[in-house]
Amino acid sequence: MADGKPNVLVLGGCGFIGRNLIVYLVENDLCASITTADKSLPMTSWLTPTQKTAFEKVKFQQVNLSKESFLGKVFTEPGQYDYVFNCAAETKASQSPEDYEQRVFELSKKSAEFAAKNKVKRFIEVSDAAVYKAGEKKSKEDGKLEPWTVVAKYKAQVEEALPKIDGLDYIIVRPCFVYGPSCLNYVMPRLIIGAVYKHTNSKMELLWDGKLKLNTVHVKDVVRALWHLKDHGNKGDIFNLADSGDTTQETITKHVASLFGIKYSYMGWMKSKAAEKAMMKVVCQEVNERHLQPWADMLKEAEVDLSPLSPYIDQELLYNKNLYIDGSAIEKTGFKYEHPELTEAGCREMVQDYIDLGIFPKGFLA
Repeated sequence: MADGKPNVLVLGGCGFIGRNLIVYLVENDLCASITTADKSLPMTSWLTPTQKTAFEKVKFQQVNLSKESFLGKVFTEPGQYDYVFNCAAETKASQSPEDYEQRVFELSKKSAEFAAKNKVKRFIEVSDAAVYKAGEKKSKEDGKLEPWTVVAKYKAQVEEALPKIDGLDYIIVRPCFVYGPSCLNYVMPRLIIGAVYKHTNSKMELLWDGKLKLNTVHVKDVVRALWHLKDHGNKGDIFNLADSGDTTQETITKHVASLFGIKYSYMGWMKSKAAEKAMMKVVCQEVNERHLQPWADMLKEAEVDLSPLSPYIDQELLYNKNLYIDGSAIEKTGFKYEHPELTEAGCREMVQDYIDLGIFPKGFLA
């Protein structure tokens, strides 16, 4: 450690959480050196100007982290990294089981094995709060596990593998729906759908009701928590990450409706249950078809040739499953959340960032 500052490795630095972690580390001058490894290149990852500036200060390696030959190029000698933050994982919906096996489970397990051999002080694994059984009670860290998304299923396998790796000091975090600058999943598709209803001048109708728990955490709190846990908590500890706002479907929908000036209603439990029984696959297809074409038209009209943004919502996120998470345990280690709830301003910031990047059509925000 030069000047007492550590050398760190961020796996998946071009991803949503990884890039925000890099910005945090660079802007606060926290490290002697930062290396990041990702299969995507920064220049094709839609970085914001702030993120681009931060990336100029880090050593970037383009590698497929699920392959040992590539990991050998990242981990070259014992002691080269003090801390490794694993923010890498396939998060795109509807990939093959083999893809998730490789890009979630194999990637994390092999990275952790290399980290142990390289004698890192601590390996911090970003897991997923959807590993818990979805229910009516808030899930604490010792809650029953029953992963209900495909990514969470493989993340749960990673969690089982880590304790078996000799010489690995590790901590696991389980964030609920993460939002903030550069968000692509969960909250962002709902914002895009809001813009679509503004474009088509129609009312948004949602499955279930407003009480459905969709707990959230701001990405800036996630990255601060990752850094905090490098020297708090004990080997093998698990921490949930969730703000205290207890975000529901109504919280998000209200912000979306206000931002885009649209009306909305819910199908209600009975109708939604009937739709689920009839065939959720068909319901999901219809929902996405209703949004995808208008969104493509909006991009075309705005002369946006290429955008990573999509209103597509995966089938597994349309079920009546609560993401209801108690994120308070980490506060006992001295950590404080700076974004206690999902706000309309926080949602507007996400959309505005993408408008500024030229990949979200202008003129739809109220």
